[in-house]
Amino acid sequence: MTLDRRIQLFLVLAGLFITSLVVGDIIGVKLFEVHLGPIPAVMSVGMLPFPVTFLLTDILNEFYGKKVARFVTWVGFFMAIFTFVIIALAGQIPWAPMTEAKGYSGTVASSFNNVFGGSQRILMASMVAYLVAQFLDIAVFNLLKRATNNRMLWLRATGSTVVSQLIDTVVVQFIAWTGVLPREVIFRIIFTSYAVKLLVAIGLTPLVYLGHALVERKLGIAPVVLGENGEPVNLESTKTEPPSAAVA
Repeated sequence: MTLDRRIQLFLVLAGLFITSLVVGDIIGVKLFEVHLGPIPAVMSVGMLPFPVTFLLTDILNEFYGKKVARFVTWVGFFMAIFTFVIIALAGQIPWAPMTEAKGYSGTVASSFNNVFGGSQRILMASMVAYLVAQFLDIAVFNLLKRATNNRMLWLRATGSTVVSQLIDTVVVQFIAWTGVLPREVIFRIIFTSYAVKLLVAIGLTPLVYLGHALVERKLGIAPVVLGENGEPVNLESTKTEPPSAAVA
């Protein structure tokens, strides 16, 4: 089997995407506070890898098409579920008696459970929101790409993230906190979380262009070009497409 550059790049992008998704879920138990003017917002450090997943989704969509982006989305979903099944099984294995001895300085049951025994409701909320947001991001990205005749990369990259993250934020917060927190508090969390995500999405635009340029010019891989029916044209024909046609 020969791994050409297109396959090698796909493996790297898919690996980074899945790693970012799983790590984000695992570290999500740690909370931090940011201030949007006078408004304090408590957020999860799971937000750290989320810009990476959006950037990778856009690159996968741009160079491999929506079917591949959807495939990676499903793989990421099942790998996240697999990870938490393994963690749940690990939590059920009895601890060695030495870990309960006085003076033991290693990881103990309470510490392990606090970190890895996260709320199943939060997990369900994040997984539902992930699927909805990812598929919406892919759909809006391709809709804008078709509408702009494969031009205006900044519009489809930023526009798809802005729309999908609004839905993601609303879905995850309502599923996670309805019946637990007052409705006005939930709306405040939605507002502050989305404001941060919106700022990050706008700030990612130069990185989208940088990633696009590196893949196309350094690796020699041309982006997928959508035809009038919204489907990718033959990949061979994209090799002759001038770079400006997809980046302008």
